[in-house]
Amino acid sequence: MADRTVLRDAETVGKADRAVVRDALGVGVAVGLSGFAFGVTSAGSGLTLMQTCALSLLVFTGASQFALVGAVAAGGGPFTAAAGAFFLGVRNAFYGLRLSQLLALPRAVRPFAAHWVIDETAAVALAQPTRRGARIGFLVTGLSLYVLWNLTTLLGALGAEAMGDTDAWGLDAAGPAVFLALLAPMLKSGTERAVAGLAVLLGLGLLPVLPAGVPVLMAALAAPVVLWADGRRKGQGDER
Repeated sequence: MADRTVLRDAETVGKADRAVVRDALGVGVAVGLSGFAFGVTSAGSGLTLMQTCALSLLVFTGASQFALVGAVAAGGGPFTAAAGAFFLGVRNAFYGLRLSQLLALPRAVRPFAAHWVIDETAAVALAQPTRRGARIGFLVTGLSLYVLWNLTTLLGALGAEAMGDTDAWGLDAAGPAVFLALLAPMLKSGTERAVAGLAVLLGLGLLPVLPAGVPVLMAALAAPVVLWADGRRKGQGDER
């Protein structure tokens, strides 16, 4: 009887593990293919093949990478471009605080795992009901996405070099299109949509009057403005 119980438990754990691996691979493959768009966009903005591949290998956070090459393509300086990418990447630090408690990885592993702390690995890990599932989800998502993202980045950059002028093919729009596709599903509440809308207005409105790359940084002011207005509105509602 005890042996049967142990066998059933093992089968249950095995099914749960396979389900996590399946979901993690699905996320890793789906998002990893977007690296092709980044490779094309980066090469089209003037970055070399080595610079493009180094960004995916060392930075490995899609939104920040797209922001950086977008600012460079618009004529922004390296510091302005890096600042915009940095502010977008700050969110990963908050993911790391939560994942550190959830995964409880050995100290020796944490510096390497930190490189894989991004939207997708955090989402898959946090969706799991157990620490075992979270660790499997984080590992499989991170590994599959890292390998595929870097491979497709290389292919995209090589393809852009072979095609020549990416603007003539309309591929300069690939980066923004992918970025919007990744962002849109995250805008679930009215506050989030308001932040996104105001950020667009600030970015486009300031584009003609500020140096390239700076409007992106100014668009970040949308978040505190909307949150302040939302808090003020709720406070007035409570007073009534």
